[in-house]
Amino acid sequence: MGELVYLDHAATSWPKPPEVAAAMMEALLHSGANAGRGNHSLAVGAGRVLVRARALLADLFSVSNAQDIAFTHNTTMGLNMAIKGTLQPGDHVISTMTEHNSVRRPLEYLRRTIGVEVDYLQVDVNGQIDLLELQRTFRPNTRMVICNHSSNLLGSVLPVGTIGDMVKSHGAVFLVDAAQSAGSLHIDVGNMNIDLLAFPGHKGLLGPQGTGGLYISPHLDLEPLMHGGTGSQSENSDQPTVRPDRYEAGTQNAVGIAGLMAGVKAVRSLGTQQIHLQEWKLTQRLMEELSAIPGIRILGPGLGSQRSGIVAFVIEGQDSATVAHRLDREYNIAVRAGMHCTPLAHKAMDTLLSGAVRVSVGVSSTEEDVKRLLDAMIEMYGAAGTR
Repeated sequence: MGELVYLDHAATSWPKPPEVAAAMMEALLHSGANAGRGNHSLAVGAGRVLVRARALLADLFSVSNAQDIAFTHNTTMGLNMAIKGTLQPGDHVISTMTEHNSVRRPLEYLRRTIGVEVDYLQVDVNGQIDLLELQRTFRPNTRMVICNHSSNLLGSVLPVGTIGDMVKSHGAVFLVDAAQSAGSLHIDVGNMNIDLLAFPGHKGLLGPQGTGGLYISPHLDLEPLMHGGTGSQSENSDQPTVRPDRYEAGTQNAVGIAGLMAGVKAVRSLGTQQIHLQEWKLTQRLMEELSAIPGIRILGPGLGSQRSGIVAFVIEGQDSATVAHRLDREYNIAVRAGMHCTPLAHKAMDTLLSGAVRVSVGVSSTEEDVKRLLDAMIEMYGAAGTR
């Protein structure tokens, strides 16, 4: 079968750059204490890791003050912090049909429990919303607009800068889910009028699982999702007001953040523009050759259009899980099949019953990886028909 071909980077990037593992081992051996919980050398060393990583992330996203970035365990935690820390009874939220369950489920929870009102904007076959429809959906009580930068099913890229301008003009809060764009698409929170940016450490930023973050505009004061020890203002029974301590209760994953810092350095060395171009070229080849196989329908933007490194497709008469299973067991190729935690996007694409096969490339993907997948698909479902 040959060596493993890993094409599931939208779930998590792999393999990590060697320097990520090296940085984590260095932190574990030489600064493996609790940051901010002591003045001894190990604790100070752990604190330096957090400070440096925060500064690198601030530079990557054009954040003026690195203290406005709170570390989280993943994007899901960041989204929950942003949504539950902002919305109040009677607030109205605008989101889209392509959002991940990490957005939809907190919103539906708040709809049931405190009466938050939610509108999900329809998307077209390219995964784009109608900006005029967005404009018409604002209400006097619209508190927040939430959208992904790139859909984890369709690979579509929303015009977050244009949306941010519109949200700002209505005085609402703009939350962006950067799970599929951080590290591969340009993000400038100021120019894009992004108030809250949730991002993972383990995907395009090339860090380990269990890392991520949330940028919080200095103009916002979120209600903390968690309360507890921070190593600061310990005499007070209330959560500290100082950032980032207010949003980082409990022991930090300093070892993981050391790995994240190394991953971000690798991203900066390569450049997000170059990473995006490399991924885009691979997706274009995938789309062009997959579309030649009978019965395949590719979801999302067409050839030549902007998209992230995701190509999802369905095959007429074939179960997506079976396709992925065969690729794994017969060809040693790892892809993702099913609902991808975004059922509303599948509903919009009329794939709710079949699911889809998602191929996602990353910074380590090669032309040979793509060729292996294409050869396997042609052998399985080529012109001679399915078997």
